[in-house]
Amino acid sequence: MEAKNATELTEFVLTGLKYQSEWQIPLFLLFSMIYLITLLGNLGLIALICNDPHLHIPMYLFLGNLAFVDTWLSSTVTPNMLVNFFAKSKMISFSECVVQFFSFAICVTTECFLLATMAYDRYVAICKPLLYPVIMTNRLCMWLLVLSFLGGLFHATFHNAFLFRLTFCDSIIIHHFYCDIIPLFKISCTDPSINYLMVFIFAGIIQAFTISVVLVSYTFVFFTVLKKRSLQGIRKAFSTCGAHLLSVSLYYGPLLFMYVLPGSAQENDGDMMDSLFYTVIIPFLNSIIYSLRNKKVIDSLTKMLKRNV
Repeated sequence: MEAKNATELTEFVLTGLKYQSEWQIPLFLLFSMIYLITLLGNLGLIALICNDPHLHIPMYLFLGNLAFVDTWLSSTVTPNMLVNFFAKSKMISFSECVVQFFSFAICVTTECFLLATMAYDRYVAICKPLLYPVIMTNRLCMWLLVLSFLGGLFHATFHNAFLFRLTFCDSIIIHHFYCDIIPLFKISCTDPSINYLMVFIFAGIIQAFTISVVLVSYTFVFFTVLKKRSLQGIRKAFSTCGAHLLSVSLYYGPLLFMYVLPGSAQENDGDMMDSLFYTVIIPFLNSIIYSLRNKKVIDSLTKMLKRNV
């Protein structure tokens, strides 16, 4: 009977963001605007890259895929969060919860690999410019993209499989605005120690590897740029890499606190703010950062607008 009761709870309640009642409508309007700009910015960037032959190079191929993942990530979390601002019932079934986390995990992991891939691309472009066409071939670029998405798929599948070992028999309240595994672990009747360990190991390995690729790539870029005598060349190099470095620094911080550093954000509501940052704010910022700080994208957009006037 106890085993049966332990598996009876298959629906949960997402508490959502904590706010004063008078902030309900302003917050809904704010996040609706952020989501709309995220969609327009990222999808517009993808359309621009697809339609302009001058942008059919590895750097923009990776950038277009990053914009796609950002759109996917934001769409996994934000619409449900917006609905819950006014929903009387914030119930979500276990199967819906698993699907949402699966989609979220694919996006977050794939983005880590894409950021590392983009850093390697900038390393080759700046440190080995003459060999760039030879190294960054179409075949290699496609393999890097495929491996990035396969890495995300494997990581998400692995943790999803481990979710099914958990049972929920007491609390149905998930203190979060979407289904993430850490809040699920906290209300599980089954000991989630193994799940915590798997998250720590796999998230740690993935983040350590991708951050190392980024740091090593940009260390070589930094020393190569310092050797340049041309001030214009230095400015061009830093302009090319600046947007990516800004995106990387904003993205990895919350992830490290959430999934790798034990007991940091998991003890309070800080994890919800970290999650909000990299699921809603980062996809919004990336479309702005990579568009406004990229001269080729601005030039391409200007040409397209002039043609349509």
